[in-house]
Amino acid sequence: MTINLCSKLTAIVLAGGKSSRMGHDKALIPIQGVPLLQRVCGIAQSCADTVYVVTPWPERYQDLLLAGCQFIREVPLSGESLAHGPLVGFTQGLAKVKTDWVLLLACDLPRLRVEVLQDWASKLDSVEDNAIAALACHPKGWEPLCGFYRRRCLPELLEFINQGERSFQQWLRQYSVEVLPLAEPEMLFNCNTPEDLALS
Repeated sequence: MTINLCSKLTAIVLAGGKSSRMGHDKALIPIQGVPLLQRVCGIAQSCADTVYVVTPWPERYQDLLLAGCQFIREVPLSGESLAHGPLVGFTQGLAKVKTDWVLLLACDLPRLRVEVLQDWASKLDSVEDNAIAALACHPKGWEPLCGFYRRRCLPELLEFINQGERSFQQWLRQYSVEVLPLAEPEMLFNCNTPEDLALS
């Protein structure tokens, strides 16, 4: 059964990494014959009506995307290179969001499961008002690139970035975050190296 969550949720897919450890663009790697970025966007579309892809290279991916996905060109901050990390890319995407909640996904999650995301999304109405996000947790901290954020966190996020900070974990430690249940942690496995790819 498909849960219709479209009216209250936007998705942002980040595709701005340099893939230096992989040696070639992770977003274009085929998983079961489908490029990874296209696969993640398809899953995002099953949860949200609007899907934004934040990337410095929209021309590279424009032939991949499913109808309905929109590009946001990631741009360097003043005096910086594009290697500013996912927090900045997320902020640039979040500025376009109109819904109260946004689903944030990295493009390198080959084991992503749509039914888990839909189940999480169905619980957003019960998240405490003071929580800025709903995320899965692992021993190293939060899993920031597969979870939900309230749009209203944008001013605090901009202030954090303007202070020169770039760490998702440091930013999240300042606020209340709802813990999402994760029965199968392997869903969050991400592809960074050829060895990772062999396991996906």
